Amino acid sequence: MLPRGVDELSAVPDPAWPVLFGRITGASVPVKLHQGTLAGRRNTLYRLQVTTRSTLGALAFNSGGLEVDHGWVKVLGGGTTGLPDLAAINRLASPTAESLPPPYLVVAFDVLGGVFAIDGGGLGFTLGDVCYWAPDSLSWDSTGVGHTEFVNALLAGGFSTFYTDLRWSGWEEEVAALPTGTGLWVYPPLSSEEGRDISRSSRKPVPMTELLATY
Repeated sequence: MLPRGVDELSAVPDPAWPVLFGRITGASVPVKLHQGTLAGRRNTLYRLQVTTRSTLGALAFNSGGLEVDHGWVKVLGGGTTGLPDLAAINRLASPTAESLPPPYLVVAFDVLGGVFAIDGGGLGFTLGDVCYWAPDSLSWDSTGVGHTEFVNALLAGGFSTFYTDLRWSGWEEEVAALPTGTGLWVYPPLSSEEGRDISRSSRKPVPMTELLATY
């Protein structure tokens, strides 16, 4: 199938952005909405080859990305300073008639280096489910929901219990003070016996790219 142009991908009768924007502005947790650049957002949508009817396409075309819950989770969109765009982080080239969907698509990551990705068949879970690579288990597991449900749950504060064992007293202020492109390196490692209690661990700000590359 020939690639569709940006105008075709974005000019849909029922775009997801109006409803999604309402959820962002009415979120139960603090959310920072990044704008990015129009050129960057258009390029990301084109390389993704999804329409703005989807939450994925809406984020790519209308935002540079989101920082949710004091910046704990970075939801990717069209890219901005400190946040890669959805196409770049997934190394998506310009589409051709022979292009195939990736085995999984990274859509978000958290301040500790955990990664959320849509299973495209390469992670071994249900096709379309958002899966999480955890820095404490060093393995993938499914959240059991698709991308739209995942984003909605984040905005509603539904992931608070998900992170119970990875948070400490005062985490909100510590994480909110970090620049957009910065994560936390934890030592001893969260996957070690000594690192099970993060409140007793050393936490050091590092570039998010360095943290993700290390894991």
